[in-house]
Amino acid sequence: MSKLAWKNIHTVLLDMDGTLLDLHFDNHFWLEHLPKKLAEKHGISLQAAKDMMAVEYEQVMGTLSWYCLDFWADKLNIDILEAKREIEHLISIREDSLPFIDALKSSGREVILVTNAHPDSLSLKVEHTQLDNHIDQLISTHEFAVTKESQVLWQRLQAKLGFNPQHTLFVDDSLGILKAAQEFGIKHLLAVSNPDSKQPAKDISDFPSIQDYRYLLDDIQANPFIN
Repeated sequence: MSKLAWKNIHTVLLDMDGTLLDLHFDNHFWLEHLPKKLAEKHGISLQAAKDMMAVEYEQVMGTLSWYCLDFWADKLNIDILEAKREIEHLISIREDSLPFIDALKSSGREVILVTNAHPDSLSLKVEHTQLDNHIDQLISTHEFAVTKESQVLWQRLQAKLGFNPQHTLFVDDSLGILKAAQEFGIKHLLAVSNPDSKQPAKDISDFPSIQDYRYLLDDIQANPFIN
């Protein structure tokens, strides 16, 4: 990966699912567990349920509804949070995340989580990972009624946080979201190429990418932010 210009990075914005947490939980929930529950509920085959959900996902992908537990609970008549709790043992933090976050904090930088996850999903994951003990602020974009795919989100987020885009690093596993941040003017961008521990790493050419944050620790420690 290309070296990041740590001397110019004051604020670090971090995605959650696939960036700090293993995306396996979410992929398994939405692609396997929820279709299974739907198949059982309606007496249809698992494949039929998967096909039906694929159509539903396609219609709202990237919108607030895509990430909204209330939306899916109403549409499917299933308690989504309770269904998530059925497999909550799969929620796990990447083993390289806390060393990365703690190094950022020790270097004097502000570290903020910005996730499209629904507040209830965020709370469930914090319950299992204690991310709140390591990060300055935890923000769900539902607070702004718009997702990171939208320029409106970045405008509202900057108005709330007051960060300088030229001195901000944003880390995410979604290339589409990274492109939206780039369009807004976020100067420093980093893609996670292995968001799901059960899937092979992706080949990423559009942005600097990382598979293990621990490769960044020496550079972070050698370049503290002096306010």
